[in-house]
Amino acid sequence: MERAQVRRGPAGSRKSVRLATFNVLHGRQVREGGPVPPSAADAERPLAEAVASLDADVVSLQEVDRFQERSGLTDQARVAAEAARAEDWRYASALHGRSVLGQGWVLDPSEPGLRVYGPVGGAPGAAPPSHGIALLSRLPVREWRAVRLAPAPLGMPLRVVGRPGLTVVRDRPRAALAAVLQGRRGPFTAVAVHLSFVPGWNARQLLALRALIADLPRPHLLLGDFNLIGAIPRAVLNAAELLDPSRDRPTRHHQAPSLSPRRRRRQNHELRQQNTARRYGWRDLASVPTYPSHRPVLQFDHVLASGLPQDAVYAKHAPPTPISDHRPLVVDLRV
Repeated sequence: MERAQVRRGPAGSRKSVRLATFNVLHGRQVREGGPVPPSAADAERPLAEAVASLDADVVSLQEVDRFQERSGLTDQARVAAEAARAEDWRYASALHGRSVLGQGWVLDPSEPGLRVYGPVGGAPGAAPPSHGIALLSRLPVREWRAVRLAPAPLGMPLRVVGRPGLTVVRDRPRAALAAVLQGRRGPFTAVAVHLSFVPGWNARQLLALRALIADLPRPHLLLGDFNLIGAIPRAVLNAAELLDPSRDRPTRHHQAPSLSPRRRRRQNHELRQQNTARRYGWRDLASVPTYPSHRPVLQFDHVLASGLPQDAVYAKHAPPTPISDHRPLVVDLRV
C-alpha cells in the first residue's frame, strides 16, 4: 500500500454542509439502452453540468480521467472543481496509462502507481494520461492524504456498460483521498473512496482506509463507490470497531497545564468526537439505491460516518443526471 502526504469561503448560506459522492464513469453519457458515443467537441460540458447541479460543498468523484483521448484529453478533476466552485481539490491517480478501445488499459511502466495532482499546473502534455479519483472542497482544507490500494489477484465476470452478458474483468489498482476539513462546528475528515469489485478484497481495503485515518479529526466520513451493497460496509467497519481493544476505554481529558486556551478547546473537541465515535459507531447516512442510473435498485455508493450524532443528517437524495451508470448520492449534514 503506497501512501503520500500531501473556497469559496464558508460553504454557501445553508445551515448544513452538503456532501456528494458520484462515480462519473469518465463523464460518459448513458441511457437505458447503453452508453452514448462521446462528443470530442463538447467533452467537458456533460460532466461539468452534472457536478454543478449537485451544488455540493464536498464532492467525492470516482472513475475520473486525466488527459485520456476517450474524454477529450481533459483534466476532468479540474473541470469538475471549477463547475463545483471548489477552490481546493486533489486528484489521485490509481493508474497511469491509456484506455484503448478493445484492449482495455495499456499501462505506462515508467510512471509510479500513485501521483496526487492539484490546482497548480495541469496543462495537457505536462503529465501522462491517468485514471483515478478526486476530492473537491469549498471548505478550507487543513491536510491531505492519499493512498493507493493494490488490485485483487483475480478478476470476476461482470456486466459492462455497452456489452451484452457477462465479461471477465481483471481488477485494477484503486486510490483513496483523505482531507481534514474545517466545518462550522470544528474539523472533520472526509475520504473519497473507490473500492475493488472483488468480494472480500474490497472489505480488506475498507479496513485499510479505517487505519489510514485513525489519527485524523472526527467525525470521519467515507464517500464513494464501495462495490458493496446495503449494510455490508458499515457491518465490516463496526465488526472491526468491536474487535478494537481501545473501544471500551473512553478517552480521558488529561491536559497539560501549559496548553493555551485555544489548544485546550481543540483537544477537548477532538476527545469528545472520539468518545462520540465509540458511542455511535459507523452508520450509513443514506440508504438510497444508486445503480443502475436509469432505474436504481442497488446501492453501491455510500456516505458512511463515524462520530456523528443521530440527528446530524438534514436531507438526502440520489438525483438523476445525464452521465454515468451510477446516480450521485447527496447528503446534507450539520457538521
